[in-house]
Amino acid sequence: MRRVATAMATNIRHRSPSPFRSKPPPTSTAQAVDTTMGMAIPTDPRTVRRVRPLEPPVRRRPARTVRHATPPESATPSLLQLIWLASPALPVGGFSYSEGLESAVDRAGVATENAASDWLIDQLHLALTRGDLAAIAKAIPAWRRGDLAHVAELNAWVLQTRETSELRAQAEQMGRSLLEWLRNHHTATPQQIAACSQMQPTYPIAYALAASATQAPLRDCLLAYAFGWAENMTQSAIKSVPLGQSAGQRILARLAADIPAAVDRAILLPDSQ
Repeated sequence: MRRVATAMATNIRHRSPSPFRSKPPPTSTAQAVDTTMGMAIPTDPRTVRRVRPLEPPVRRRPARTVRHATPPESATPSLLQLIWLASPALPVGGFSYSEGLESAVDRAGVATENAASDWLIDQLHLALTRGDLAAIAKAIPAWRRGDLAHVAELNAWVLQTRETSELRAQAEQMGRSLLEWLRNHHTATPQQIAACSQMQPTYPIAYALAASATQAPLRDCLLAYAFGWAENMTQSAIKSVPLGQSAGQRILARLAADIPAAVDRAILLPDSQ
């Protein structure tokens, strides 16, 4: 009996599957039927090919066409306006005057580079500083505050201090030419141009009007005027002595080095001087 019971228990133990044993993988792949196309579609994740999702197309914005409007002349930076006013290309005729240098070459022995340089340095400190630069230093603030009476006084003073008829004619001619240039630009207002025309302006007074509209600092306005004068006089020395271009550049460099001190002195001069 014991042997029969033992054999039956062993048989049962071999026949009943263990609850902890995993099922073997299926030998055939399960398939599902596509009802729309009648095709078999594998459902086993190991046999299904992964398809990368399509990315949406990138939309690129068209490049913008930037249109640069031409700014009015009043919007031009003040530095560029001062360079324009000091340029020898300004149609006022400054290049055609020597301001006595030709006479100095003929009669005073100004026949070398050093002599011409010394003569121009003296003219800068003795004539330009106490004459044109001093008048412009007073005229620019007067134009800006609308003090036309003071501007007229300064214009009369410039005419009275010209030593010869040639220098007076030069101041008047260049003043008229600059006034005509102002009529064709938007630098000054029509009211200012009309007031300037009535007093028959000299060149320093007309320049003061043009420079006052730039809103540049007073010292910068005077520096531009003095350097424009230095360029014209250097060209006159090159033609009159005559000199080479390198010598002219050395003279201009010496004048440029003395211009700031001359301008500072002109600003400090009182009306009585």
